Amino acid sequence: MSTEQNNKRKGLRPEAYKIMDGMNYQPYVSHDTMMPEFTVRAIILGIVLGIIFAAANAYLGLKIGMTVTASIPVSVIAMGILRGVFRKSNVLENNSVQTIGSAGESIAAGIIFTIPALLLMGMRPNLLTLFSVAALGGLLGVLLMIPLRRYLIVKEHGALPYPEGTGCAEVLVAGEEGGSKFKTVFFALGLGGVYKMLMDGNTFGLWAETPSVNLGFIKKAQVGFDSYPSLLGVGFIIGPRIAALMLAGGALAWLGLIPLIASIGEALPGPLYPAEIPISEMSPGQIWNRYIRYIGAGAVALGGIMSLIRAMPTIVSSFGASLKGFAMKIDPNLPRTMRDLPGTVVIGGALLIAFLIWMLPALKLNFVGALLVVIFTFFFASVASRVVGLVGGSSLPVSGMTSAALLGTALVFSAFGWTGMEGKFAVLIVGAIVCVGISSAGDISQDLKTGFLVGATPYRQQIGQFFGVLSAATVVGAVVLLLDAAFTIGSQELPAPQATLMKLVVEGVMDKNLPWAFVITGVVIAVVVEMLGVQSLPFAVGLYLPFSLSVPIMAGGLMRGMAEKRFTGASLKSARESGVLFGSGLVAGDATIGILIALFVYGRDRLPWLAKVPSPFVGELPMAGWISTVMFIGMSYVLWRSVRKAA
Repeated sequence: MSTEQNNKRKGLRPEAYKIMDGMNYQPYVSHDTMMPEFTVRAIILGIVLGIIFAAANAYLGLKIGMTVTASIPVSVIAMGILRGVFRKSNVLENNSVQTIGSAGESIAAGIIFTIPALLLMGMRPNLLTLFSVAALGGLLGVLLMIPLRRYLIVKEHGALPYPEGTGCAEVLVAGEEGGSKFKTVFFALGLGGVYKMLMDGNTFGLWAETPSVNLGFIKKAQVGFDSYPSLLGVGFIIGPRIAALMLAGGALAWLGLIPLIASIGEALPGPLYPAEIPISEMSPGQIWNRYIRYIGAGAVALGGIMSLIRAMPTIVSSFGASLKGFAMKIDPNLPRTMRDLPGTVVIGGALLIAFLIWMLPALKLNFVGALLVVIFTFFFASVASRVVGLVGGSSLPVSGMTSAALLGTALVFSAFGWTGMEGKFAVLIVGAIVCVGISSAGDISQDLKTGFLVGATPYRQQIGQFFGVLSAATVVGAVVLLLDAAFTIGSQELPAPQATLMKLVVEGVMDKNLPWAFVITGVVIAVVVEMLGVQSLPFAVGLYLPFSLSVPIMAGGLMRGMAEKRFTGASLKSARESGVLFGSGLVAGDATIGILIALFVYGRDRLPWLAKVPSPFVGELPMAGWISTVMFIGMSYVLWRSVRKAA
């Protein structure tokens, strides 16, 4: 099929969704069609977008404990820029941009789920350590997934739908609509950024960020919402079910458990461990910080473990496939769309990375630690590659896998007597590298599925992922340290739920000082939720996070649910796609301005010339809480209008 014929046909072939041998699938761009793919401008644009989405997702993940996929918004932005600036582009070049650009999100997820635990424990890693963790973990995850491509993506075509990778392919082949989609993303990005700047207390501060009200008829019960654009966008992206489960967990904590603890605590004469002041003197936020976080951590741990148990059949089959994959020989006569990096590069690169993990002084790992990194990453990378094929990257139980790796490493280190701060540092470094590797393997799996459907060259995508990993690794550590310096990781501003969980796991095993009664309460709550036939992880995350975060996420989820009830067929597809793009833009705008504000706050306290710059702060207007509510409703209406117009 010629390039011209390809460009005239809209959408993927029907066979893209059928269970069949992928060797017989005809991609959008045929095997023998040659066009510019891995170009210099694609590399540069992919790196720039990857850095932006890495920083944005680092901020978002520290705030609400989840990240959003970058592939689709990066694809749309790439099409808009390449067409707007260079007046031309093609589907394979756009795919190269999204492959490189989406790597940043996976690196950010791996880092912010683990590294902040070091900060919470009083250990501040340097930038070289953070770069080493991100780069080596990301590269290892990519390399270990490559042998699985033919088995999971080609042989299992259709049986493993790879929802995000397939959705990204649909966006790419609908490139002639790129103009309107480009405008949707950038309008939402601008709206989210302006809204954030006008609201944030470090800039204009015109209205309340978190309006709340105390319910007088329930002791110390409090209801409020964080009026952030990113949370509204996240809610639409994850949908009504997960949003509702998060809201339910938050309601249990803030309308049930906090009032219960407050009522019981009134009769106690002194503080109840781990708090230092009596419960009767605590605010709802202090009760959440001293007790509910431990209950939530127990629930999140159980939820992650249950997700891992559900994936056990996948683990076994993927592990076997991975062993076979390493034994594969490269056939030089294969068509362009079936050529991976050769096994010598994969095995040689993995061995070199393992050696560097062992020998680099910045990581402070001995041979046992380096060996555990390789074993856990190899094992869980194969799991991640298959799980994202079944349920998508958003449902990948990264925290559960990382918790298991941390638990195993902590037990081994304790058995050898490697405890104390150095032992904890080493355990968390092992977990961080494994976590980055898991996230990276899941991301490239989706990217390679997109490439398979559109007709990309696999080895070029794999090289592109290396560029994306290394470029994101140079900035994501600095972003984490910057956010900690500006807002303090672990505060209500940046609660870092996964990192707090990792800290609890390590300290619980190595110090034996956890308030186990509260942790076990959370475990039991999650078990009861599982017995009701509901996946407990989203519920547990809502239980752990401040209730004010779950409310705006639910608002976005409700709009997604309204769209799915009101529209059908092609209208529903267009509405959903527009909402996801708009939501991604809100996330990117909010988070990007958040990073810039963090830079301003950080520099203002350290640079004399910046301290002299007049602050734009105006101060909250009268009835700031009501204004915040009205502004959030207005932003929600704009999102809904975009969805309705697309439908």
